[in-house]
Amino acid sequence: MDRQRMAQLLCSHGVRPTQQRLAVYEYLVGHPIHPSVDTVYEAVSVDQPTFSRTTVYNSLHALVQAGLVRELPLCSEERRYDAGLTPHAHFLCSGCGCIKDIPLAPNAVDNLLQKRSGELDGCLVQGQELSFSGLCAACCTADSEAVASV
Repeated sequence: MDRQRMAQLLCSHGVRPTQQRLAVYEYLVGHPIHPSVDTVYEAVSVDQPTFSRTTVYNSLHALVQAGLVRELPLCSEERRYDAGLTPHAHFLCSGCGCIKDIPLAPNAVDNLLQKRSGELDGCLVQGQELSFSGLCAACCTADSEAVASV
């Protein structure tokens, strides 16, 4: 997606497409690694040394409020961000901290909610986050190599 299309997308969601917001959104779309504020700041400040962490944080907040980016509640020590809005779950590695996307069928969450609607009687679901945790493939390999060398 080019910058002009991104600017149009931000406008259509009620977000003024400032240089800072475009740079932050472009980074998130181009790097689906679920970065923290610091990771985004370090990346965008290479080309934009006048950007501050506060600017990046405020840009992320505006994108989250507009529904263009999700703030992930997976890590208690730092906020992580995701521009991928298609239905997916997350896998959080307890070894290295990486977060990976797990694609979901388009109606998977709706189907689950319909099957459990009796348990949610009177509740209004306003969001969802499906996540798994464990060790990623790289950490599993490192663990097995460490055990083998003992």
